[in-house]
Amino acid sequence: MSTITAAAPPVNSPRRVLLASLIGTTIEFFDFYIYATAAVLVFPHLFFPESSDQAALLQSLATFAVAFIARPVGSAVFGHFGDRIGRKATLVAALLTMGLSTVAIGLLPTHAQIGLWAPALLALCRFGQGLGLGGEWGGAVLLATGNAPPGKRAWYGMFPQLGAPIGFLLSAGIFLLLGRCL
Repeated sequence: MSTITAAAPPVNSPRRVLLASLIGTTIEFFDFYIYATAAVLVFPHLFFPESSDQAALLQSLATFAVAFIARPVGSAVFGHFGDRIGRKATLVAALLTMGLSTVAIGLLPTHAQIGLWAPALLALCRFGQGLGLGGEWGGAVLLATGNAPPGKRAWYGMFPQLGAPIGFLLSAGIFLLLGRCL
């Protein structure tokens, strides 16, 4: 009689989890900061052209604020599902939420094309970005610290936090390149 043993699922190394949480958070904040820069430089003219320059800027920044309202909601929603179905699946869902929202912003028609629907859709996409960032950031920290070797929990918990400044530098670099090339 032969016995068949099931192979254990591969376990990710702590370093691989650490790198994934750093990269995921960097991508999330890159998207977040790209929007912040575009909200000041580009979006007032595309989505709020009928307003004065100052009012258009304030309206554009209000769409930026929508994501800050959505972040705690995303943290609660993705945290709940992370506890139920697992952190990896919810991190992927959070990254997809942010990524799809960002792509949708890039594809949005302007105010000249669809009128007031343009800023409304922009705010909706921005809410999606906030949901994604709220879910990803907390989940990345939990995943990194939960997979840290003994005595390294704080060190591993630091890496997802580094995603914010790295994302900022990358987004500023992109706008710098675009400004020089265009």
